[in-house]
Amino acid sequence: MEIKHIFILFLLLLPNKVSAQSWTADNGNGTYTNPLFYDECSDPDIIRVGEYFYMTGTTMHSMPGLAIYRSRDLVNWYFLTYVFESLELGPEFRLENGMEEYGQGIWAPCLRYHDGHFYIFSNVNNHGLQVFIAANPLGPWEHKQIGGKTYDLSVLFDDDGKIYAVYGYDTVNLVEIEPDFSGFVEGSRRTIIRGGNAMSEGHHFYKIGGKYFIFSANYSPIGRMQCARADNICGPYETRVVSTKETLGTQRGYRVNDGIMWQPDMPKPGDKFNVWKPLEWDYKAAPLHQGGIVELPNGEWWGFSMLDFRSVGRTTCLSPITWVDGWPYFGLPGNLGRTPRTWYKPNVGIDVEPHAPFVRSDSFDGKSLNPIWQWNHEPNNRKWELAKGVLRLHTMPAAHFMWARNTLTQRGIGPESQVTVTLDASHLKNGDIAGLALLNLPYAWIGVVHTGQKQTLRWYDMYKNDTIDIPLSQSKVWLRAFGNFDQDIACLSYSFDGKHFKQLGDSIFMPYQLKTFQGTRYALFAYNAEGREGGFADFDNFKLDEPLADRSQNIPIGQIIRLTNYGSGKRVWANPRGMLCSAAIGSKPYDTSDCLFRVHDRGNGRVVLEAMNGTGFITVVGAGLAADVRLVKQESEACLFMWQDMLRGQCMLLSMKTQRYIGLDARTDEPYSADWPGTTPNRRDGTVLCWEVVSKI
Repeated sequence: MEIKHIFILFLLLLPNKVSAQSWTADNGNGTYTNPLFYDECSDPDIIRVGEYFYMTGTTMHSMPGLAIYRSRDLVNWYFLTYVFESLELGPEFRLENGMEEYGQGIWAPCLRYHDGHFYIFSNVNNHGLQVFIAANPLGPWEHKQIGGKTYDLSVLFDDDGKIYAVYGYDTVNLVEIEPDFSGFVEGSRRTIIRGGNAMSEGHHFYKIGGKYFIFSANYSPIGRMQCARADNICGPYETRVVSTKETLGTQRGYRVNDGIMWQPDMPKPGDKFNVWKPLEWDYKAAPLHQGGIVELPNGEWWGFSMLDFRSVGRTTCLSPITWVDGWPYFGLPGNLGRTPRTWYKPNVGIDVEPHAPFVRSDSFDGKSLNPIWQWNHEPNNRKWELAKGVLRLHTMPAAHFMWARNTLTQRGIGPESQVTVTLDASHLKNGDIAGLALLNLPYAWIGVVHTGQKQTLRWYDMYKNDTIDIPLSQSKVWLRAFGNFDQDIACLSYSFDGKHFKQLGDSIFMPYQLKTFQGTRYALFAYNAEGREGGFADFDNFKLDEPLADRSQNIPIGQIIRLTNYGSGKRVWANPRGMLCSAAIGSKPYDTSDCLFRVHDRGNGRVVLEAMNGTGFITVVGAGLAADVRLVKQESEACLFMWQDMLRGQCMLLSMKTQRYIGLDARTDEPYSADWPGTTPNRRDGTVLCWEVVSKI
């Protein structure tokens, strides 16, 4: 049975409350909050065709591949289609003959539109450059193999009718593509930027105002974006850093060490995993990197790039672009190189209702799977079906879970999410195993094992190589997985009645690693561990909940709040001398109205904070240096702040005057300033505030 991937028109008819059920970046007040998706959308490329924006990204070994999204405002995206059901490039894409393609397949695709056609270019390791062509983004898409090696390429249809690609790491190379996409023009390869110019990989190639621009993602020593500019396509190019150090307050998560990351052989149960937690100040490759820019119909430019969001994987973020001396910097005029977590939506001249790109739950009652689903490698379509309102997976031989064919997955979505599914294991045969898994390395699962005439509920954690078995007296069980993707921690539980759930085992690590090169995924699986084809498992009523998706109460409008500096642990104090200062525990103002503020709504995500001790409104004067964050009796535009929702009761305050953040050096007793470019990965630099509503004063 084939999956039908079509544009989900019915999403247009869903009520606005969808944004409260599944993550959407649109705050519903004229602003958006990064990331655009709280699930993996790595190596994005975005173009505009007329009034619509189109996006695609890396799908690696997951099938169907190359998802296409469409948007009117760069914030709210609809899923359109997948470009292909399968690549059919060899047995490794099907988990056959002891071969696998984890972390390979479609990498860093380049999306382009030229002369009435859409094009997607992607280099598939060991198979060369692939190009997909369609007159309509919904398809059909023609697939051509060009071959060669063009690592992390980007393509430019130049004004002279020639088609150029740039590619490579550190050294940037240029090659011309034949107009019929049969190969590369002989003798056209050349180096246009030599190593030592801080360029790297993941290129995005543009011609703007007669000049050539190449954006490049660099991960050494920390993630950042470079831009190269030249008057001639062959150079000489000069380079600048256009985005750096921006993690939006996200730490690097747990990692599997280098010995595991790149090993060619698939780890198996019993293998040792060395999981380590990076230093809390560590940047490495996590900051915004690998992206490009796109122009609005009104001539404004916006940037897009990806950010490592711990066990979720790599997500897509949106940045305002500020041009300075002909260079496109990510960020605001007063804060180049840094991206606000919350900012005004792009001005596209229309209002777009907030909505999520996918329906993530699936009753399996339809004729096709919801398009959020992807198979782990290419499926055997004779061994699965949608029958009588269930997903039926027939078991095939596999050494262990990572080799199980027809494993159905969807990306884990943060910040937190929980999935529940019903499993009917009554048709399993000897050696069959079926259940719900966290697809990662190390992986974990909970499911039913059929051995002889006995069925057992089993919990398995590959990291600890630990197993817990529970005797089963019934074949129908409810399985549940909960993931805190901001902390890289998950747990698995079960129920015999669908109402009362019991957790099995300890918490499960979800480290990000480079073998699958994806974030942790929820997975439904069934396989036979004894080398034969067995029975089948029926899955029903897959339900995904996102407890933190509704952010409508995350700005305490009209409320009286306390603010505590996350870095120093001290409360924000409206000093009667007219400055914003800190109050330590036990100090005289600590438990008084001196540390209370009312939040006033000024529209479009902007707020004004009024001190409840009568000293006035928090106001930025002068250049916003230390002690220039004052308490002033009369409200003015200098009182406006864009509230940055950092989730879980944390925020930052972006001054609309300086376009920098309120903060202080958490190691000192200095007064607050409004000249901080952003926060550090651990948020303890003095710019992140914890807020709590005070009911009585």
